Amino acid sequence: MALLEVNGLGISFGGLRAVDDFTINIEKGMLYGLIGPNGAGKTTVFNMLTGVYRPNNGTIKLDGENLVGKSPAQICQTGVARTFQNIRLFKKMTVLDNVKVALHNETKYSLWTSMFRLPGYFKKEKEMDQRALDILAVFGLEGQAQVMASNLPYGQQRKLEIARALATNPKLLLLDEPAAGMNPNETAELMETIKLVRDKFDVTILLIEHDMKLVAGICEYLTVLNFGTELASGTPDVVLHDPAVVTAYLGE
Repeated sequence: MALLEVNGLGISFGGLRAVDDFTINIEKGMLYGLIGPNGAGKTTVFNMLTGVYRPNNGTIKLDGENLVGKSPAQICQTGVARTFQNIRLFKKMTVLDNVKVALHNETKYSLWTSMFRLPGYFKKEKEMDQRALDILAVFGLEGQAQVMASNLPYGQQRKLEIARALATNPKLLLLDEPAAGMNPNETAELMETIKLVRDKFDVTILLIEHDMKLVAGICEYLTVLNFGTELASGTPDVVLHDPAVVTAYLGE
């Protein structure tokens, strides 16, 4: 059984069919790419997978559990985390605290313990600090732990958003254009980091990306969307040379 099973997914906004009959199966541990021209429906798919939109039809299962109808918070607790095309950090919080916010998803202490700063509070906070630093170290950000998120360079903000998503301990990590706005050197570094994340955290990754060099360099399988429907699926070397895919990206 695949980790993620999506069958016949569709959604309409008014009279516009934004996504139609979308089907995808992703095995545990895969690094899978969802690509397509602007407006193809890629982010809409992410929004349905994470509960932001409820599909009009179709099914979404993670490890056999139905996700349709669950709230974004419930889906996160089930094991799905995401980043966004436009960075959404807590910019007036430190790098460390951005990650610790996500760790509260699984670290608990009572209101009483928190209010009166009982020993259990300091123990849990120390554990979260170390866990957050361990995650930041994967991205080379442990040295910026006390820096305000707004003061990080753009490329590091992108990495911090991925680090925060990983702190929820997901089974499936959705990356929405992780290399957007990065220069070639930053993109090359990010490619290696994403591979490391997949292996170190034993997480399955589905990403949206327009940088074809990144897609070809790290994705094991691709699905191409165009006008909300599947145009092609297969390995990168086959899909990226498909005449229909080339036409969709470049025009006639």
